Amino acid sequence: MSWRAATSVLLRRGADSREGRMIGIAALVGLGAAAVVTSLTFAPGFSGWFGAALALLTLAIAVIDARSFLIPNELSLAVFALALVSTAVGAPEGAMTGVAFAILRACVLGLAFFALREVYYRWRGREGIGFGDVKLAAAGGAWLDWPMMPVAVEIAALAAIAAYLLVQSAGRRRIDASERLPFGLFLAPAIWLGWLIQTGNFGF
Repeated sequence: MSWRAATSVLLRRGADSREGRMIGIAALVGLGAAAVVTSLTFAPGFSGWFGAALALLTLAIAVIDARSFLIPNELSLAVFALALVSTAVGAPEGAMTGVAFAILRACVLGLAFFALREVYYRWRGREGIGFGDVKLAAAGGAWLDWPMMPVAVEIAALAAIAAYLLVQSAGRRRIDASERLPFGLFLAPAIWLGWLIQTGNFGF
């Protein structure tokens, strides 16, 4: 059974009853509320509110990608636009300079993902990274500082590998290098987590 089939089965089982649907909704509401509270707790002022909005957007992206292997362009665009507004409001070097650097970071990370997509396609002859992931990476680059971009990507990649191995192990299935994964499920929260690490007042 593939990753997509396995997750579909789990989702169907959870949605087979009204109780299952209510539990799923309650879990998502709880996750969203926890992310909002965390953003407001560790990031001061307006930054925390922007981070809270980012948390909700990335949660929505993760849920949709997990269910459909699709990252809506509208949500990625919203993440990108919110980053520019947040930067314009809080950039210490000034709004114009901050926004310019945010766009530059978005272009760099988006192009890095696009290059990886092209290299993988030429090497394996099939798509490894979807355009949705490329667009989401670009949007995430607008939020993350230069040192945090590779950290967020590594967090997402390690989480994806761990989740895949867990699913395969639970089903006692062999590892399949051609298996598709909804990478946005892991990249979207990693973007928020990267923002939280670089912005939050953790005392280090």
